[in-house]
Amino acid sequence: MGVLERYRSWMDLPAHTEMLSLSEGDTPLIELPRLAEALGGGFTLYSKYEGMNPTGSFKDRGMAVAVGEAKGRGAKAVICASTGNTAGSAAAYAARAGMKAIVLIPEGKVAAGKLAGAVAYGAQVIQIEGSFDQALELVVEISERQPIALVNSLNPYRLEGQKTAAFEICEALGGAPDVLCLPVGNAGNITAYWMGFRQYDKLQGSGLPILLGVQAEGAAPLVLGRRVEDPETVATAIRIGKPARGEQALQAAEESGGRIIAASDEEILTMQKRLAGEGVWVEPASAAGLAGLAKEIQAGRLDVRGKRVVAVCTGHGLKDPDVVTSWMRTPQVIAPTLAALEALMVKC
Repeated sequence: MGVLERYRSWMDLPAHTEMLSLSEGDTPLIELPRLAEALGGGFTLYSKYEGMNPTGSFKDRGMAVAVGEAKGRGAKAVICASTGNTAGSAAAYAARAGMKAIVLIPEGKVAAGKLAGAVAYGAQVIQIEGSFDQALELVVEISERQPIALVNSLNPYRLEGQKTAAFEICEALGGAPDVLCLPVGNAGNITAYWMGFRQYDKLQGSGLPILLGVQAEGAAPLVLGRRVEDPETVATAIRIGKPARGEQALQAAEESGGRIIAASDEEILTMQKRLAGEGVWVEPASAAGLAGLAKEIQAGRLDVRGKRVVAVCTGHGLKDPDVVTSWMRTPQVIAPTLAALEALMVKC
């Protein structure tokens, strides 16, 4: 069951929106007890693992809705700018709907695993000599001139789909967590979560979490208070210098009593390894939320004792494996004998 079938009555959608699904949503909430203990203990920590969506990222929730709406009003094609995950998701849902997908990506700045997905699903992939922000400006302009549906997070129906993750968290926990931390790139996701939590609280009295949004230091326009012209970070999914939903994200963080901070690439990669140590492999950007959480706890700026904390892990590690493969040693080769295997294992 996809998000449209499960939550359509909770979404603000046109009647023409078609039911479209690849069985997205219903992703696991995984407890992380060892990591919680390493961060001081005394609280419960969960990962909302969005990497288990059909194309490996949280984008699928919103894309099912945005493409379903576009299909229902007769659009024949969709277009988006992407750092990778949006491209793969748009391409997959366009293919499912029998539509054409066109994706613009910054030249040489998209992880191979993500680019391969967009190509596999049949999208027309176009690289531009520039940044994601310039690509977004182009797709906005062309969608205003041509009969093609824009499916970036500027599309309000993307947020309607993405807010369903907040509903799932509340249903799993019996109410909202005390703190929600998550990566912030184009800022649509933090905006959507706040929409979802506010709606669920209004209808179910679930309470509201404090939001902690985390950008990478090399791409932190919401922390710096200005556009970053040449964003650079190993966390490619959030390598964005001018978030399309920046104002809404800042408002959501403020209304929740939270904030948006920055984490270094070193802190993000360290957290990626720590998560993998508990069996949850995420792409680097997905570890940003937890990296920021650790930073705030260790600095004494966030007290989580006795609280429930949820970290949104937005994409699977297979979406961006380059960091791991860059330092991975070639597996040792041995003779196919028990003696050789035992000799090697003794050294472990």
